Amino acid sequence: MSEIIAGVGSRVRHPQFGKGVIVQVRSDAWEITFIETGTRIINRSFEGLEFIEAVETPSDLATYEMVEKSMIRVLRQFSDIQETVLLGSRWTGGKMVMYPADKSLKEKEIPMEAFFHKIVMLRDRLRVLEQKINTSNISDEEKVELQQYITRCYGSLTTFNVLFKNKEDQFVGEKGA
Repeated sequence: MSEIIAGVGSRVRHPQFGKGVIVQVRSDAWEITFIETGTRIINRSFEGLEFIEAVETPSDLATYEMVEKSMIRVLRQFSDIQETVLLGSRWTGGKMVMYPADKSLKEKEIPMEAFFHKIVMLRDRLRVLEQKINTSNISDEEKVELQQYITRCYGSLTTFNVLFKNKEDQFVGEKGA
């Protein structure tokens, strides 16, 4: 079913919902408004959808997902809004314990949530620093040099990626850039 190129305006027939028109195209589904039952989201893998008239979507048409990703990128770059970053569930309620080499000294215990919060704050401050560098009046050569230092900082912090619940929140160094 996914091989059919059906864009906005394509007319379809669903065995349960009847005739309808595609009003939104998503990567995994179509949003279809049916005459009798209203708007429904139908997965592209659904076998029972009959195409009455397929309309090809222009290649330069922006999809909802493209607009959403662009908005997220702009908001991250130009605002100091902090998103919620989740700690991996296996670490929730845990603690980090540091033992000094000198056995006469006491170990240091830190709740994992507090440690993770510090890591996320560091990441957010590096992002703000990147933004300030990008909008500064220094030369392009100096911007590139400073960006390389920040990328190396991200690379040094990849050890802590194991703490993040979602992969998209993790640090990415030079190899992943």
